[in-house]
Amino acid sequence: MGLAAWRAWSSRGFRAAAPALAVFAVQLVLNAAWSWIFFGLHRPLLALADLVLLWIAILTTLLLFMKLSRLAGWLLAPYLIWVAYAGLLNAALWRLN
Repeated sequence: MGLAAWRAWSSRGFRAAAPALAVFAVQLVLNAAWSWIFFGLHRPLLALADLVLLWIAILTTLLLFMKLSRLAGWLLAPYLIWVAYAGLLNAALWRLN
């Protein structure tokens, strides 16, 4: 994630990368919030909603990074897949409980 952000920033400079880095910051906050919601509050449904927003934010970041650097965008692909998998696990746990 950090390498992708650095690559996006260094490819065209901060001014050009600022919107993409802002969305990147949002997805970092959503990522941190998921742990707190799921493990701290024990609210799997709310955590699942957070994961949906996180997945959308990651996809948006990936697409914005692609415009700056294809490598930066592709570096986020495993993260997007991982969050999709985590969402499936989160949904299954919510459903079973």
